[in-house]
This record gives sequence, structure tokens and C-alpha cells, in this order.
Amino acid sequence: MPIDYTEKGFEENIESELVRSGYIERKLTGESLDEFKQHAIDTEVFFQFLEATQPKQLEKLKRAYKENYKQKIIHRLSKELSSRGMIDCLRHGVKDYGVKLTLAYNKPVSTMNRTLWEQYEQNLFTVSRQVYYSQKNNNSIDVLLSLNGLPIIVMELKNHLTGQTVDNAKMQFKKDRDPNELLFQFKKRALVYFAVDPDEVYMTTRVSEDKTFFLPFNRGNNGGRGNPTVYNDYKTSYLWKDILHKDSLLDILFRFMFVQEEDIKDSNGEVIDKRETVIFPRYHQLDAVRQIEEDVKKNGAGKSYLSQHSAGSGKTNSISWLSHRLAKLHDEHDEAMFDSVIVVTDRRVLDKQLQDAIYQLEHKTGFVEKIEKNSEQLAQAIKNKAKIIVTTLQKFPFIIDQVNEISKGKYAIIIDEAHSSQGGKSARAMTSLLSNKTLEEAMEEEQIAEDELKDAEDRILEEIAKSGQQENISFFAFTATPKPKTLEKFGTPGNDGLPRPFHEYTMRQAIEEGFILDVLKNYVTYKTFFKLAKQIDDDPEVGSKKASKAIARYVSLHPHNIAQKTEIMVEHFRQVTQHKIGGRAKAMVVTSSRLHAVRYKHAFDKYITEKGYTDLQSVVAFSGTVDDNGVPYTEVEMNGFSEGELPDKFHSDDYQVLLVAEKYQTGFDEPLLHTMYVDKKLDGIKAVQTLSRLNRTCKGKNDTFVLDFVNEAEDIQKAFEPYYEVTQVEDTTDPNILYDIQTELDAYQVYSNEEVDEIANLEYSDNKRNSRLQEKLNSLLDLGLKRFNEDLNSEQQDDFKSACSKFIRTYSFVLQIGPFADIELHKLYVYLNYLFKKLPKHLSDGVDLADDVALAYYKNEKVFEGSISLQSGEDHKLKPTSFGASATPEEEKERLSSIIERLNDRFGTEFTETDKLSFDQIKEDIINNEDLAQKAKVNTKDNFKFSYEEAFLDIVIDRMTTNEEFFMKMLENSDFKNTVMNYMFEEVYEEMVTS
Repeated sequence: MPIDYTEKGFEENIESELVRSGYIERKLTGESLDEFKQHAIDTEVFFQFLEATQPKQLEKLKRAYKENYKQKIIHRLSKELSSRGMIDCLRHGVKDYGVKLTLAYNKPVSTMNRTLWEQYEQNLFTVSRQVYYSQKNNNSIDVLLSLNGLPIIVMELKNHLTGQTVDNAKMQFKKDRDPNELLFQFKKRALVYFAVDPDEVYMTTRVSEDKTFFLPFNRGNNGGRGNPTVYNDYKTSYLWKDILHKDSLLDILFRFMFVQEEDIKDSNGEVIDKRETVIFPRYHQLDAVRQIEEDVKKNGAGKSYLSQHSAGSGKTNSISWLSHRLAKLHDEHDEAMFDSVIVVTDRRVLDKQLQDAIYQLEHKTGFVEKIEKNSEQLAQAIKNKAKIIVTTLQKFPFIIDQVNEISKGKYAIIIDEAHSSQGGKSARAMTSLLSNKTLEEAMEEEQIAEDELKDAEDRILEEIAKSGQQENISFFAFTATPKPKTLEKFGTPGNDGLPRPFHEYTMRQAIEEGFILDVLKNYVTYKTFFKLAKQIDDDPEVGSKKASKAIARYVSLHPHNIAQKTEIMVEHFRQVTQHKIGGRAKAMVVTSSRLHAVRYKHAFDKYITEKGYTDLQSVVAFSGTVDDNGVPYTEVEMNGFSEGELPDKFHSDDYQVLLVAEKYQTGFDEPLLHTMYVDKKLDGIKAVQTLSRLNRTCKGKNDTFVLDFVNEAEDIQKAFEPYYEVTQVEDTTDPNILYDIQTELDAYQVYSNEEVDEIANLEYSDNKRNSRLQEKLNSLLDLGLKRFNEDLNSEQQDDFKSACSKFIRTYSFVLQIGPFADIELHKLYVYLNYLFKKLPKHLSDGVDLADDVALAYYKNEKVFEGSISLQSGEDHKLKPTSFGASATPEEEKERLSSIIERLNDRFGTEFTETDKLSFDQIKEDIINNEDLAQKAKVNTKDNFKFSYEEAFLDIVIDRMTTNEEFFMKMLENSDFKNTVMNYMFEEVYEEMVTS
């Protein structure tokens, strides 16, 4: 068989490519291997590096340690690696007996200093295969990459063509790699572990048995997960041809990787421990930062960049890396390209994380200046050309009052979440200040547009636009949901002349890669039905729209309406949500106004108290003071603690439901948030931002749930669209069936005759196994796989796979039972044999959502339940920005009675006012049934259920006279009856047994 499709062949191809790029092929055997097993360091290469680069330092240590100098140095190095970690030691070296030893040299920014350049060229990158690392057992790793003898990267490789995938590689790290082995000890030796197959790459920086958490390290494929097909190569070849290239790896080690420290808090928010994480950039982060940097070096200051990075993309780290690299960026004349990098953010964690990360990269304090006092501090930082300034736009208005003019410099302004609370007045102040405009000019411009500006994103864009394009200022905006204006300002013109993001990490890719959850997957909508009556004798003419809004508001605020919805939400939470995420799941209620939030808070507290529930408490969030019929309410007063405490209080186990009015609908990051109850009209970007509060992942969180009282499922789906992107073989001896299956397979147009011929030629091109042919084989198969994934729907894919399997097994069978020769069929058999191994296996689509809402009041009727998840390949574009507003037409007048009649037609039912759906009536009758109560006390729950179901129907019939419409529905609709009966059973039994 000429094609070597084994895992070994895959290894050989990766190794040979790395060697071509400058790595040294290194086989660890004999004494070198013994040393490696003991120290997890290639001591021979390490001392070879020291001899070449630091002979004087090494000579001093030889004199001090005599003939034991190697053992002493390795002992000291191991101690430092254990206490400080590999990253810090690589960057800053180690000291031994008064001598500083450099462990690696980064690539100099220029070739002007020959000494630095020569030292850099002395770095020794080695690649070793099948390395036996343990003194305890005979386990080996597939590939080890080392820098100057120090282990940096471990790779486990798998190959579809041998029946294994990247998932098997991940499992190998979890099951077969002991984290106590020195090579796998956190921070001390290898820094990143890659699981690799020809299609996908995953990585982790901590091996921790079953707790090992892998991140995808894939390029993305047409807006989704995975990698695109590569001509004549593996889909994953970018890993060893680009990322692991010597210069790239050095850049990552010296200017990207850092150790992130986080506080571990208990359920009450108290810090109980610290957790460290080695941060290795994800592919899209690395790609975005490098592409932006390269473009800035090419084009200089004055250009804008938009990165559309989804939630879950790690924007905080991306911004940290970008700000550091821009601050260090020099042109061809070795002059700084920016005087200051100004990071504008409302994210509290960013300034601390950025300071910590950059301290590790720079190893000095003061590189990052956080503006936490006043605008004078900010102005002074800009005058002093502080390298990185972190501030909020809220402080900007004060600048123009204190600073008249600053000498013109070059500035990079990084805007975190272009849609968040950046104020327009502040943005113009910044632009005016940095572009050398006078105070009077800035104030005049500000006065002209101030009254016209609407929301935060509109304001910042308006202000920047009014100052014009500034050659000395570059803007770098990061957002998950850009508006048309955002694209127009910060976007990069495409081939069609239309603006688009400079870099993308889509919502679809983030969902498919598991960084965020699909909030549209489990969606339930309710419709509220009501009937109104006119309470006055007169029938005045009123404005139709205004009256309709007033009536709708009256209904939405009616105590009965709020009480009904409160009961649905509380009971759903207690029956479903509170059992999620290990019993720590939380919910948000999105209300349509601050007054609604206040009344919902009262309704929640009242219902919870009446029911005697002790496992549920609500907290409310709204701004300012709300007047409810003369009684003032504030958030602080209703909650009993300060506004700043709310996020931590809600995160604790004390509170489960957060009632919000506008506040916390955007920018709020609480991973325990599982369920959202929506009682507010949402559309467009607001719908996306609000529902996206649910998408954060955490341990134990596998799904989300939305119960929507107001919006249509289709409308919500449309709002998200712009931001998204087997038959067995028949046991037959008739070989002619193969022609029928061939015809069936050909019709799907998954493969071409040329591709089938080419793979057959590869198969029979030589008598020797050749690993190099594996690259071309994968590339040819990927063409068919691409058509299979993109051109066939789910049903067609299943049919194709069935026919494919049938052909392979039938052909094999035919060859066994008698003479049969058809060259074309045999070529197809060879092709399909390979392709079938690469076709995706169907995975479970997750947990099916049961009937999550237990109560079914006729006034709040479920109208939709299921998934409204988006599909790939659909083109949904935002409409261009429109400016100005047309004159408002005079509102049409309409009789109040007509408006009420129209609303009743739309939201009403055929029931009369006496038709009340009351579960309590049935429940009360059952509990008062003495015969049933006696049976409950002397029977198990399962035995009691027979008596309960028998009596249930009798009680329903007895109630016919009081509410015939409802109880007839119970008798005629078995699903409805069973829902009611099953819901009550648990409560009835418990109450009877304990009474």
C-alpha cells in the first residue's frame, strides 16, 4: 500500500516541515534520555546553548562548582523553574552564584545591534518524536518542541484515516498523562499541550486528568468552527508552518503568554483562594493582534480598525495584547509610532488584568497608568506621553475645562465595546484635544450636535465624525454587535467598496466552539389575552396610537396581569431553573419600565412570602427614583444594600432572580445566569445584547432558557441574523447493485471523476509506503468533504452516508464471493473508503426541552416552544444608516370604544368574564377528599397515583357547572388534562401525607 496514512506518517510530515523551517531533529536516547526523564530538560542541548552564547558566565560557574558544575546549574535551574515558572525564567533568565544566565533570546526589533542579532540566531529549536519522559512507566509523547533544551510544547497526534480524531488525543492527555510527572507539572516545564489531527487543533495549558480543559485553536471556516480546506495540504498545517515557526513561537513566548491570577470566592463573595492560569492566545486573538499590528506598521497612524469579536472571544486579553504591542511599535527609523495608547473601557477587570499582564511582559511598573482621580490626571498623562493610559469616557468632559491645547502627537485609541456607555461629548473632547483643536472650537462643535445625539454608540460616532479624520489618531474598536454607523466609521472597505470589519470572530464560531451558549435554542413565547370594557358613558375621540399604548400599558401594569406572570415565573424557576448549574442557576426578569420593575419586585416578594418559599429571593435594578402613585422607590431602598454591591450579592447564594429595567441588559457578565423572563418589547441590536446576557459559560452550565411574554419568536430570530453567520449493506450476490448505488452516489455531486482517479493513482503510484502522499490525500478528500458539508442538507447527508456505507460493504462482499472486475468501480471503492472515514459523525443535539412551564393560565397561553437557532450560509445584512427624520403625520383620531374593541379582537378570547382558569379550585377539592387523604397516608406515592388519577376525573366532572368551558377542555383534551393532573400530583400527595 503506497500511501502511509498512519499516525507515524502524520508525525513525519510535521517533523520534516519543522526541520525545513530551522528546527533541529533531536532523538533523545541513552544518557540524554535518562537526564530528560530525571529533569524534563534536554541538558545536552541546554549546555550547548550556554557554551555558544554565554561562555564567560559559564566559565565562572565552572570555577565555582568544579566538575559538578552541570549538576549544580541544572539543580539551580530546576529550582527556579519550580518557583517562578517557565515563562518568567525564559524572559528574565536565572541567577546562579552571582551569575545571570539567559535562557533564550527574543528576536531584536532591528538588525542594527549585531550582538543581539547573533545571540538570537544561536537559539536552538529542537523537535523530538516519541519521547519517553517517565521514570515510572514506558509512556511516550508523540512530539516535543524545545527551546535551548527547555520543553515548551507537547503534541499528541491522531489521524482520521486510522479511525482516531483530535478527541482521542484530548482523551489521551486526560487519561494517560499524569500531571505529577515533571514534564506535565503546571507552569514548571511544557507551557502548552496541543491535540492535533489533520482537521482540527485543540490546546490546554494545564494537564489535570479529567479536569483538563481544552480550547479550540482553529482558524474558523466561513464564519463557523473548524478550518478551511487547503490545497495539497492538511487543514491544520498552519499550526506547524505558521504558529510554531521559530520567530512566531518566540513572539508568543516573549510578548503574548502570561500567568493570569484570579480570586476564588465563596458563595458570599469572600475571597478564599487564588487560581492561576497560563494564558496562551487563541488563534483568532493572535491573528487579530498580528494583522492589526502589521497594517499599522504599513499604513501609519490615522486609520480606523473594527474587530467584530463575539462574546466569549476573550476581548479583554486581545485588548491587553494590542495595547502593549502598539505602545512598543516602532517604524523603520526606530521611532515610536504612537506617543500614547489610550484604552477606553468600562470593564473593571480590564485595567487590573492589563496591568498584571504587561508587568509580566515588561517586568517593570509604571508602563500602564490608570486614570482614577480626575481629568487633570488624564490630561497630565497625555502630556507626559504615558505609554498606556486606561480610562473611562465619563472623565473626558472635564478635559476641555482644564486643558486648552496639547502639542500634537500620535495616539492610538482602543475602544472596548463600541456600543457601550461611551458618551459623545467625551469622545469629541478626546478627539479635539488630541488633534490640537482649541477649546473654543471643541465647545462650539459640541453645542451644535448635543441635543441631536441619542444612544451611547451614536454619540461616540457622531463626535468622532464631526472632528474629521485625524492623521495623528488611530481608532481600534472592539464590539460583538456593530451598528451600521459603527461599520461606516471603523470598518475597512471591501472589494465592493462597502465597509466591513477588519477582523472577525463570529457569534456562530463562538457557539460552535463552545465559548458561548446558543440562547435561541430553548425559546418559549407566551401571548397574553385580555378583554377590556369601557368604564365611562362618553365615547371620546382620542389619538389611536397614543390610546393603544396607554391601554396596553394599563393592562401590563394591572396587578392581576403582573401577579399571573409572577406566578408563572416563580413556579418555573423553582421547578426547572433552580436545579440547573448544580443548584446555583439564576434568572433575569426583563421589564418594560422602571415602574414595572418596582411592581414586579412587590409581586415577587408577596407571592414568595404567601407560598412560604425560603429558597428564592429577588433583587431589583433600576436607576433613579420611581414614583408609584405618590410613593417614591429607589433600587437601594428596595434591595437593602448599595448599588455597587448588587453584582456580588446577585452572584452569591442569597439571591436567585434579578428584576431589571434597562439596567444590566447590556454589559452584565454573570455566568450563573441561566433563564430569562422577557416582559418587554425587544428588537434589533437591543434584543441581541439583552438575550446575550445568558450566553456565558461556566462549569455545569449546558443550556439556557428564555420565556418571552411579549415578542414573537420570528422577530427575535431576525434580530440575531445580522450578527450570526447510514443504510446497511444488503446481503446480495448480484454485483449489478453496485451500479445502482454508484448512480445514486454520483447524483449527490460530492466528488468528481478527476478526484476519484487522482486518489486511485496515489494509492497505486508506488510500492512503498510514503507519508508525503498523505498531505495530498487529505487535501483531495477535503474537497469532497466541503461539498458534503455545504451542498447537502441533513437528510441528504444521511442518505449519502448510507449509500456510501452500502457501496463499500457490498463491493467488499462481491469481491469475496466470486470473480468481478470493474476498474471504475474499484477506483470509487478506494476513494469512498477514505472519504467515509472523514465524514462527520452525527452527535447528539443536546438535551431536549420538556414542557418547562408547568402552569397554563388561559390568559397567558404558550404559542411557541422550541429552537430558533440560526443556520449558516444565510446572508443577512444590516440596512444602511439613515439620517434625519421626516415630519410626523397628524395622528388619526378614533373612538375609544373602537380602540377597545380592536384590542379585544386581537388579544381577547371567547370566554366570558366568569371563565377563570383556577388550579386552586381543583387542588382544594382533591385535598378535601377524605377518602383520598386516607389512601395517601397508607400508600406509597406510586400506589396512591392510581387512586388519585381515578378521582381526578370525577372532581373535574363535579366542577363542570362552575366553569364549563374550561372543564370541557379538560375532558376533551387529554394532553391538557394530563398536564394539570401531573402538575398537581406531587403537591397534593405531599400535603396529604404531612397534614
